[in-house]
Amino acid sequence: MSFFNLIQKKGSKPIPPAPDSIRKEIVYGASTAKRTFSPNFPQPRPSPPRSIARSRKVTKVRTSISASKNSQRRKASTQTRLVSDSDSQESDDGAEVPTKRAKLTHDTPTSRRRELRYRIAFSEDDDGVFPMVHAADIASLDKLPKYRLAFPENAECHAIALQYPSASQQERFEIVEPVQSDDFKPLDDIKETLEVVVNHYMPATDASTFKDDSHGLLRRLKRARDKKDGALYISLIHEWNGVVTRLRRDGVFSPILDGLGPLDLRLIERILTQTYARTVSPRVSTLRQYENGTDNVYGELLPKFVSEIFRITGLGPEHVFVDLGSGVGNVVLQAALEIGCESWGCEIMENACVLASLQEQEFKARCRLWGIASGDIHLQRGDFLENATIHKALQKADVVLVNNQAFTPTLNDRLTSHFLDLKEGCQVVSLKSFVPTGHKITSRNLNSAYNVLDVAEKRYYSACVSWTDAPGAYFISRKDSSGLRRFMEQDRGR
Repeated sequence: MSFFNLIQKKGSKPIPPAPDSIRKEIVYGASTAKRTFSPNFPQPRPSPPRSIARSRKVTKVRTSISASKNSQRRKASTQTRLVSDSDSQESDDGAEVPTKRAKLTHDTPTSRRRELRYRIAFSEDDDGVFPMVHAADIASLDKLPKYRLAFPENAECHAIALQYPSASQQERFEIVEPVQSDDFKPLDDIKETLEVVVNHYMPATDASTFKDDSHGLLRRLKRARDKKDGALYISLIHEWNGVVTRLRRDGVFSPILDGLGPLDLRLIERILTQTYARTVSPRVSTLRQYENGTDNVYGELLPKFVSEIFRITGLGPEHVFVDLGSGVGNVVLQAALEIGCESWGCEIMENACVLASLQEQEFKARCRLWGIASGDIHLQRGDFLENATIHKALQKADVVLVNNQAFTPTLNDRLTSHFLDLKEGCQVVSLKSFVPTGHKITSRNLNSAYNVLDVAEKRYYSACVSWTDAPGAYFISRKDSSGLRRFMEQDRGR
């Protein structure tokens, strides 16, 4: 289970979707002027390859998500590990059962080479000191009674600093453990960070040395922790810091980053998890103040599902991504990190906006620690229907995400009218379709935005969204005016 489930305590009900409402015409709010669709169609703009069926009729398509087996549920908690399901395992042969947990591939097609390495982060001339939230700021003996010494027999061994692959500052940790098992665990954070560095930054020979089952540093750290030997644990962290610093100064890490293709999802989840744990988790109770039955209901798409959306829409570093109703900014940050594209988000709820701002600041610090250059991030506050800046971003967007699972029909219809301004080929990903099933173009509905949306229905598996473990459907609507243009040409010829 993902940390996103922590916003919904055990025993609470899933977020109910707003009731479906099928209309033949768009319903507008009192303050919204009705818009008309111009018959002067622009020429279609080139778009990246899409795997969306070009059918006017809504079609059901299975996503290429292989089901993983033996997934273990995790207790919903404020222990922040940003993952969508259990660790990678072999998939069932030929399994295509939606209730299986999704193990998603991570091959993102791009037409422009992304510069992945954050160059200043590897500069020895830079002092590498910048504002960030250290682990010791959220988990320390000052937080009594929430935390206690992890090695009580070595009370003097309670503070360390950890070196990341870049030349930036070390992160401060206190060697403590939470009294409640669902709170942030510093030693687990260290363990998972070291594993990701070994697996994704080190040459095979160095990685195998660290992972040796008998004498590898990772194994020795585990033994020290199991024995509660604080002095040995600290000495091993110092050994780690020395080796990582030497490898960086020897120029080992930079060419590895320069040669990487798409970022591995485990590295993405590690950075996003650290960001969330240090900013949102300590304040997560504010996200429970959303009110069901309104448009302001909080829920998140989980990282592996988001990664699949990026893959299937062909989102690349040269594109623009927009998240309407972006919450605390998780998907906006993931797009900037995973794809390296220009990434926009807009959120109306003030408490989520505050947390999103904190996440953005910490995310930039985390990217520098890990030496990774992300795409540009733009977080806007307010109503995405009224925000002029977001309206301009939508006009150049290649992929738009709308988690409209709990939107009211009125809001969905008002939002649909804004899709008239999208460029040709833009794809809108949503949890509910914006086009009624069976919709057909007629001479009476030529001004309807439904006529320029080509919709494909797809399936997601369990553990893909924060509000339920159940599988479900999502939709990709592609802006395509060709069908309406053909109808109008045929209508004139009659």
